[in-house]
Amino acid sequence: MVTIKPLPELLINQIAAGEVVERPASALKELLENSIDADATRIDIQLLHGGIKQLRITDNGLGIAKDELIPALTRHSTSKISTLEDLHKITSLGFRGEALASISAISTLILTSHTVDQNHAWQVQVNSGSITQPQPAALTRGTIVDAHDFYSNIPARRKFLKTEATEYTHCETVFKRMALVRPDIEFTLQHNGKLRHQYPVTGFSQRIEVVLGEEFIQSVTCINEQTAGIRLHGYVALPAYSRASRDTQYFFVNHRFVRDKLIAHAIREAYRDVLHLDRYPAFVLFLEMDPAEVDVNVHPTKSEIKFRDPRALHQFIFHAVHKSLARPSRETQPALPDNVVSKSMPHYPKQHTGETGKIEQPTGLYQSLFGVDNEDLNNSTKIEAEAQTNHLPSGLITDHAIAEEKRDYPLLGFAVGQLHGVYILAQNKNGLIIVDMHAAHERILYEKLKASMDNHSWSTQSLLIPVTLQADRGDVVFVEEHLALFEQIGLELAVLAPTTLAVRAVPVILQQADIVKLTLDLIQEFRQYGNSRALEARRNEILATMACHAAIRANRTLTIAEMNALLREMEATDRADQCNHGRPTWYEMSLASLDKLFMRGK
Repeated sequence: MVTIKPLPELLINQIAAGEVVERPASALKELLENSIDADATRIDIQLLHGGIKQLRITDNGLGIAKDELIPALTRHSTSKISTLEDLHKITSLGFRGEALASISAISTLILTSHTVDQNHAWQVQVNSGSITQPQPAALTRGTIVDAHDFYSNIPARRKFLKTEATEYTHCETVFKRMALVRPDIEFTLQHNGKLRHQYPVTGFSQRIEVVLGEEFIQSVTCINEQTAGIRLHGYVALPAYSRASRDTQYFFVNHRFVRDKLIAHAIREAYRDVLHLDRYPAFVLFLEMDPAEVDVNVHPTKSEIKFRDPRALHQFIFHAVHKSLARPSRETQPALPDNVVSKSMPHYPKQHTGETGKIEQPTGLYQSLFGVDNEDLNNSTKIEAEAQTNHLPSGLITDHAIAEEKRDYPLLGFAVGQLHGVYILAQNKNGLIIVDMHAAHERILYEKLKASMDNHSWSTQSLLIPVTLQADRGDVVFVEEHLALFEQIGLELAVLAPTTLAVRAVPVILQQADIVKLTLDLIQEFRQYGNSRALEARRNEILATMACHAAIRANRTLTIAEMNALLREMEATDRADQCNHGRPTWYEMSLASLDKLFMRGK
């Protein structure tokens, strides 16, 4: 006969502790949340052996009164909520009342605290479920939680802890998350008696730089968007700073670090056009919203949440990040040191044109590159013409021109030459601009193709002599059955024989591409990814393939005017900072960094 009986209180606590305190880092997270909720302005952490031997947190917060020390160590005892209504609009980080009880169930714990209205501090100790009565102790203000020997009383769980180095890394990760979200709090972290991190009180951008490094803060664009009571602010890294893992992804909802599939998907989609598939974006983002619109009581660790309107939130996050990556503004960037290579390409507004001088005109290559007529070409070079009027001639810029007001320079400056048929060298008001012409042109064509498809405005060019190509029978049959599919992307095909196709018309901006290879590659893409559904499901990949085929190839000589035309197109194109594969399209080297390189002034 099976007998049902209640479990001992200590065993109940130990079972519950397994959900809340998986490792020392879990305890650190819970205790840091308590310190922050207690309005601490300084928090010091001391670890021994990765936190396994000792985890000690000292804060200068409000403290715990003598009569509440023992209740604080009891499960589901908290000062943060008291009614069901409170549970529906959580404003504190902690609220479940499980942290101290769970930690004391799997360690030896000493709790010391001093409130403002007490004459001195009081201390209690917990060992194997036994709690001592409060005793006087020495502490100026705040609380000390000192936990020793994690899981020493549960050997079966202790063996699942990893090495000291691994456990410390987990603790350090938690520490950095908390430090990022609260720059108004001073944090220190010691490990085995050695100071590892010390973060003084500072602003958001300064705290992010000290936690994540100078390289990160120099590679980001700022976000500050709000709508209908929701605000998203922080920094997203430009694609050139992409990572091999998710180690630099920090998202906070109402100051709480969360991992959420909906949020992750929205951000990933925003980067889809500019990031290589096997790379991960880096970001530090803060979402602020009505606590009633989010449920944080999903899991004991409180890292999983639910939103009342997930679809609307997904769209808001996606568009905010997408907008920031599409055309970052120089005004929103953190200040960069003069000797830093800038990876951002803010939008430069078109200048008004004045009386123009004589400009060297391209010989028709520009039209073939961008698919525009002479009138568009003339418009695209008006900035260069105005520069000439202001003593900034195309070609090599003179010393006299350098002395002129630098405000006349557009963002990417004016071309001065071409390097090995691969790079365009230009001069702007800050220094030297280096452009990968193939990557830049590929992005420009890609955005034009997307716009044409979105607007159903393909401009096609009939070929005077159709291009014929050989294909296997399966490809020819597929084309014959899906001619309308290819027409949707401006490609007019015809079947001439069981293994022969003809291309009769192509999009204007693709007329300089290798028509045979482009057509065969598109046939394979459509066949591989599901016939007509491929165009919808893999629209961007297909258009990227088309753009890549038509972009300027290496070793192609451009005139100065053609190079300047490409620079102006870049300034007017969204997401022109990087190509379709996530690689940067241009870099800027300041005069200060060049002076340092050549040791000028020394």
